[in-house]
Amino acid sequence: PLMLPGKNVINLGALAAFIALTVWYVNDSQLWLLIVVTILALGLGWHLVASIGGGDMPVVVSMLNSYSGWAAAAAGFLLNNDLLIITGALVGSSGAYLSYIMCKAMNRSFISVIAGGFGIAAPAAADAEYGEHREITAQATAEMLANASSVVITPGYGMAVAQAQYPVAELAHQLREKGVNVRFGIHPVAGRLPGHMNVLLAEAKVPYDIVLEMDEINDDLGDTSVVLVIGANDTVNPSAAEDPGSPIAGMPVLRVWEAENVIVFKRSMAAGYAGVQNPLFYRDNSQMLFGDAKTRVEDILKAF
Repeated sequence: PLMLPGKNVINLGALAAFIALTVWYVNDSQLWLLIVVTILALGLGWHLVASIGGGDMPVVVSMLNSYSGWAAAAAGFLLNNDLLIITGALVGSSGAYLSYIMCKAMNRSFISVIAGGFGIAAPAAADAEYGEHREITAQATAEMLANASSVVITPGYGMAVAQAQYPVAELAHQLREKGVNVRFGIHPVAGRLPGHMNVLLAEAKVPYDIVLEMDEINDDLGDTSVVLVIGANDTVNPSAAEDPGSPIAGMPVLRVWEAENVIVFKRSMAAGYAGVQNPLFYRDNSQMLFGDAKTRVEDILKAF
């Protein structure tokens, strides 16, 4: 996040100036006033977004969608256009509701997101605090999955980037044919927006009855043989549930660490979107499978 001194004062001052200049322009329609208001609006919009960082960034997408809707609705009133008013109101309200859902899923308030500042004092902890991570091969992963009684797959944005949903769907299909109970656990903000992972899995023809929301799957994770964390990080971080001092403390997460075995698909040991290190990677029941998620899943299918 961009942290200018007195950023809230700057935002409030810019907003007050914007309102005052707008009133002035309405009473005295001079071109230079319109230019100044436009530049001020651009500066305020840029600063509002630049001040938001870390795990709050996905909310910006839906927040800006909401803003655009209200702008369209306002234009509809000015132009006396009912279609603009209705569509603008729909976009604005749905964007605002989506922002509310995401904030609730991340244990944040909408005002705190707008105020920005997430992750300012949240440097990633050193690996030494957690110990050494362990690695596993695709062959060993295939053997573990074949011997498992139940498997839960928790996808994240990394699966979308790797376009791994199709081999993941095939993996789930083959495991189910072997008699393994396979389900998917979807965090409310997995990916870039709520529903992102659901759409990808639906595209890959994953049966919708095995795709469960976080609240539906969390209580079953303790009885699960293997959890595959494919491209997820912050949404499976134990710090949110166990470390009150963590920047993401209180954020609802998938409790994958309660399973018998956890295999994490990642390209590296880098921190997640919120910039917070994940102690899950260093737990005794966790193993890392490094590389491109699509390639690694295809390697597991070959091993089958």
